[in-house]
Amino acid sequence: MTDTPPARGALQAYVAVTAAYWAFMLTDGALRMLVLLHFHTLGFSPVQLAYLFLLYEVAGILTNLCAGWIAARFGLTKTLYAGLALQVLALLALTRLDPGWALGTSVAYVMAVQGASGVAKDLAKMSSKSAVKLLAPQGNGSLFRWVALLTGSKNAVKGAGFLLGAGLLALAGFTASLLAMAGVLAVILAAVAWRMPEGLPKGRKGVKFTDVFSRNPDINWLSFARVFLFGARDVWFVVGIPIYFYAVLSDGSAAGDRTAFFAIGSFMAVWTILYGAMQALAPKFLGAATRPQGQIIAATRHWVTALIAIPLILALLVALAPTPAPWLTATLALGLLGFGALFAVNSALHSYLILAFTSGARVTMDVGFYYMANAAGRLLGTLLSGLSYQLGGLPACLGTAALLLGLSRVGAGRLGK
Repeated sequence: MTDTPPARGALQAYVAVTAAYWAFMLTDGALRMLVLLHFHTLGFSPVQLAYLFLLYEVAGILTNLCAGWIAARFGLTKTLYAGLALQVLALLALTRLDPGWALGTSVAYVMAVQGASGVAKDLAKMSSKSAVKLLAPQGNGSLFRWVALLTGSKNAVKGAGFLLGAGLLALAGFTASLLAMAGVLAVILAAVAWRMPEGLPKGRKGVKFTDVFSRNPDINWLSFARVFLFGARDVWFVVGIPIYFYAVLSDGSAAGDRTAFFAIGSFMAVWTILYGAMQALAPKFLGAATRPQGQIIAATRHWVTALIAIPLILALLVALAPTPAPWLTATLALGLLGFGALFAVNSALHSYLILAFTSGARVTMDVGFYYMANAAGRLLGTLLSGLSYQLGGLPACLGTAALLLGLSRVGAGRLGK
């Protein structure tokens, strides 16, 4: 069976959606690094840093639950534009943060703004991912390639955003960085809205909100596996590894802080860019165009099993090492890059399967439900990242990651049953 070439309008719509998503994720990655590093230097504890991102993830859960229905009812372009516009407002709102506020007031304000950013991110994500199902040409392997390209490129751009955020903080400061990003994103929103071609559905009346809950057991088990897969990443990624590297690399001086910021931002960028590149290559690497769906489901089980070993080994290595040393930092960085490569293959398999399991009529609702599980996993990982680091340092974060991956394997084992 050969691929059916995409219609010109569909291809143009796919390019426009991808460009808008890239712009959003660049600011999303930069904003995360700006907030994390800025407030760490202000003396926030690991748990307090985790609090700053909790509402972001809670908002993602609620947004994905509702966004699939909203898109089905009002159309994908409206949810995409709403996500971009809300991110501009969130960036501007953070510039109003007053250093003279009490600690509790500052935390509450940043949590609220991060919550708005979380809503924005998941509106944009759900719109972009659902569009792939509707725009991709029919044929063996086409859907896997298109979704892998969108997802992989998005993560590469977000990785560049991590580096951008750390660099802007070091060179321009917190407020100036936020204003610059808000201005650029507003221009891109206007350009995309002006030039968006036809090709995306306008929405349909009569869609019930209760339809967002999937009755497909494969979608439900895949969502279960997704919760713990992303929890296993964020339990060390959100707070644990940036704070560990800061403690190892900075001597407490302004120059030492700048060096640590660039090193942390560079690592986070390289990790996320590698993750995105591996996602984009996953269809070719796995031979997806010639493999039936049953074999791809089996591959999902095998790859998550292989992933469990990496955080276990790294947790033991860090726990048994007498003191932080350059060789340990380098080994840890390389090991986590390896984790990123295997994690990317797992994520790509999940991203393909959710679109393979759903139908065109239900795509926004099933994708919204699935990404609600994704956000729940990030929330779980974010909370556990600050808590486990405070209780047991980086080894506790990595050990918890291995446990969460075991639970993800349980969900993968139920697919296709």
